[in-house]
Amino acid sequence: MNNFSTKQSNVSRSGLQDIWNAFMVEGAKFSVNDIPMCPTTTSKIPSKLISFDDAKAIHKREMRRGNKDYKVDGFVHFFIDDQKFDGKRSSIWLYPEKTIEILKHFSGIIAPDFSTYADFPEPLKKWNYYRMCAFGYWAGMQGVSVISNCRWGTEETWSYCFDGNPSNSMLAIGVVASGIRHFENRPLFEQGLFKMVEQLHPHTIIVYGSASYACFDELKRQGIKVVSYPSKTSLAFAERRSNE
Repeated sequence: MNNFSTKQSNVSRSGLQDIWNAFMVEGAKFSVNDIPMCPTTTSKIPSKLISFDDAKAIHKREMRRGNKDYKVDGFVHFFIDDQKFDGKRSSIWLYPEKTIEILKHFSGIIAPDFSTYADFPEPLKKWNYYRMCAFGYWAGMQGVSVISNCRWGTEETWSYCFDGNPSNSMLAIGVVASGIRHFENRPLFEQGLFKMVEQLHPHTIIVYGSASYACFDELKRQGIKVVSYPSKTSLAFAERRSNE
């Protein structure tokens, strides 16, 4: 497990604006790589997962109906295209308070999944992983139930990409954009998955997408609970087939 420390800033500058969202990590514990800890704050297994863009549509509909106290039994996830939650007008990072007002109506969230693709420059990968953990930590401090999200890339990311995730806890991963469906990409995913388990020892893994792969069977044999949820695309495909 990583050693964490709590950082506090005693620097005050007149006219300074927090354009880095430093407020999100107030009181957070940081790893040696300066990644904030994003703990899982719930033991509840989600009844279902709802994409952030669908959550926004639900929120808009209920507000139009004047139903300001609506509740939805489901966890919001961000395993979608970044532009749908990190675009110029849709960014949860640029408009966090507005985002929290939506998320509070749901059972909880899986911490955001900002992309860390292999062809990204390393500083961008680290920045996006930092943002994943910072937003997840802050959402938890706002009273939102949070499941910490794991995302790894190629081997060079392993030195920091598990820093913000708790040990001996419930964690979430997304496999839809992982490339695991393609046999040639599977070893890289599996190596990262087993490295995550080696470092963090999760007792439960929430999987967005199919868990019908040998690597997840191996985790089950180790006593890890694996709970998978079909992707939005697979649900739509299944519905089309049932209507044929």
